Amino acid sequence: MRVKARATAVVLATAALLGAVGAVGAGQADAVTRAQAAEAQVAKAEKATWSPTHCLTDVGRVACVDLTHQRLWIQDGSRIVYGPVQVRTGRRGYATRDGLFHVYWRDLHHVSSLYNVAMPYSQFFSGGQALHAVGIPMSTPPGSHGCVNMTMHDAAKVWGLLRLGSPVDVFGRKPGT
Repeated sequence: MRVKARATAVVLATAALLGAVGAVGAGQADAVTRAQAAEAQVAKAEKATWSPTHCLTDVGRVACVDLTHQRLWIQDGSRIVYGPVQVRTGRRGYATRDGLFHVYWRDLHHVSSLYNVAMPYSQFFSGGQALHAVGIPMSTPPGSHGCVNMTMHDAAKVWGLLRLGSPVDVFGRKPGT
């Protein structure tokens, strides 16, 4: 049920962001079509069986975040199309949540309102948690405030491979959290 409620929220947020809710004009049909495509992708992911130890292979293109090994990759079915690359995830007290999520908001030049820090290539997937670039090495302790940090190069590549509604499969557990 939690996945269904989240899926509905993603579809409504996607539709609102794309102008499908309450919009009037020529772009409304395109926005509705994009929202329907995102809804179809969410419905497909709902049928998948999530695992805490490996990434889904039956949801199409998916961002896979392995907290245990601090790696991210993008796969289509069982074929890896980018990565794996090193990431930096949540520190103690700010763990990156595990589960199956969906990109619900993208902002190329986002600046955190909480920490007043640049978050280039932000793709939000769970509350305030996002996939995004940082300007420090991935090995810099202690970790993020829950986001999945990447190098600028990797975040740009991931930005080009994901869309609104894309699944983000987060599994494992970061040592020390």
